[in-house]
Amino acid sequence: MTTAVAQGSTRGLARPGRTNLSTAELYELALREDEGVLAANGPLVVRTGKHTGRSPKDKFIVVEPSSEANVWWGDVNHRISEEHYDRLRSRLMAYVAERDMYSQDLFIGAHPAHRRSLRVYTETAWASIFARNLFRRPAQADLATFSPNFTIINVPSFQADPATEGTRSGTAILVHLKRMEVIIVGTMYAGEIKKSAFTVMNYLMPDEGVLPMHSSINVGKSGDAAVFFGLSGTGKTTLSADPLRSLIGDDEHGWGSDYTFNFEGGCYAKTIRLSSMYEPDIFAATRRFGTILENVDIDPVTRELNLDSERFTENTRAAYPLNFIGNADPTGIASRPRSVVFLTADAFGVLPPISRLTREQAAYHFISGYTAKVAGTEIGVKEPTATFSAGFGAPFLPRHPGVYAHMLMDRLEEFDVPVWLVNTGWTGGPYGVGKRMNINHTRNMVRAAINGELADVPTIEDPVFRLAVPESVPGVPTEVLFPRKTWADAAAYDIAAKRIAAMFHENFATYADGVSEAVREAGPARVDVSDADAKAARRSAPGEG
Repeated sequence: MTTAVAQGSTRGLARPGRTNLSTAELYELALREDEGVLAANGPLVVRTGKHTGRSPKDKFIVVEPSSEANVWWGDVNHRISEEHYDRLRSRLMAYVAERDMYSQDLFIGAHPAHRRSLRVYTETAWASIFARNLFRRPAQADLATFSPNFTIINVPSFQADPATEGTRSGTAILVHLKRMEVIIVGTMYAGEIKKSAFTVMNYLMPDEGVLPMHSSINVGKSGDAAVFFGLSGTGKTTLSADPLRSLIGDDEHGWGSDYTFNFEGGCYAKTIRLSSMYEPDIFAATRRFGTILENVDIDPVTRELNLDSERFTENTRAAYPLNFIGNADPTGIASRPRSVVFLTADAFGVLPPISRLTREQAAYHFISGYTAKVAGTEIGVKEPTATFSAGFGAPFLPRHPGVYAHMLMDRLEEFDVPVWLVNTGWTGGPYGVGKRMNINHTRNMVRAAINGELADVPTIEDPVFRLAVPESVPGVPTEVLFPRKTWADAAAYDIAAKRIAAMFHENFATYADGVSEAVREAGPARVDVSDADAKAARRSAPGEG
């Protein structure tokens, strides 16, 4: 049992016998405490209860003088007072004094100039393994003098009190930017640990001249780095794990003056319907000792995995160290990118599968961040729903999206980096009618784009979205490139495309005052959408209306 913990301190929160334990030791403790079960081939399978995705409405940033003016307050970054934070924290410290907590000393940020030391306290052994897998593990020499720059305290069994502590529910993710402390209570979903740390890095890095990116990065044999922006479910992990290129990381990176670097030391991949053919490295990682599998279904007798099952959630996840991917670069550092790819999973089936963007279009689509929320990624999302998320990661942006957009545009202009918009979503119709893009076709398109094979290919402008679509791509049927041709009902396509174009304009109005006229005019064509058309489009557009 731990000793009492004073308010404002975490000293004594985890006793020495539970600090920096190895993965094997934590496995033993997790199994002993019935936190999960051992699956065939060695992964640890856990259940996260009712929270099988993030709880964005329960995330708060503490209002305090040092950061208040820099935070983008509103629907993403909810306010909570220091008084409420201190009240909850005091009660939490008394609560954990009666429990045996685990701690891991880790790094976030591969580049030494921007690296932060992070101490993660967890209530469960499996969450401690998760932290070891997702962040960067210090060398033994570093641990001898380790002092945390910031701290995460994760206690799922503790419930916040909305009546007295200013939260929305018993679940709360609280970020204190002055104290560099994160408190997570009322949810077992480990993605909150990962994304709260990302939020802190997104706040810190712009002051160091680094653009933080919700992206994956891989590198070709000639050192040509490619950045893939995208929200969960758009294919960042899948497309960056290319056996022909070295993986820097799959989700969180920084872009300095002439270098890029991974924030993390692991991957948090979606596992639903993983293919051993198209995603061999990720598939293999789900069958290794050391991997944490969240909410994956298994046979109770053979303990074999069923990656096709949605019994608990579609948002099944695997958390594993980056070195489980055979071609991962252990340094986590690469050159500045030679290509940038924006990924979207268009649930309406109207966007071209690949198109090249002008500088102004790149700014427009980065600020728009159009995609679909994939089922299970957030609580309450049961099917893909159209959404716009600034910077392809608004839930994790503590500053105004314009801060990050200007940094990106400056880099694209300075280094003349081509930008591609790739739709990994639906073709032949909307969700429920069409089908998901063929992953092999998408890989061929991405490879051709970042290898320079499309630089001189003639393009055709999409009449609604005004995007430059290549006339041909090696290994991809020509008709796939033009979505209208894949629909059985071309008139229905026209209605849906116009509706999405109108949604782009409606969303961008929020940001229009902060950008140039050229950027404002770089979006889809302005089209009239009648009430009848809008109603018809809503019927073919999940989550709309």
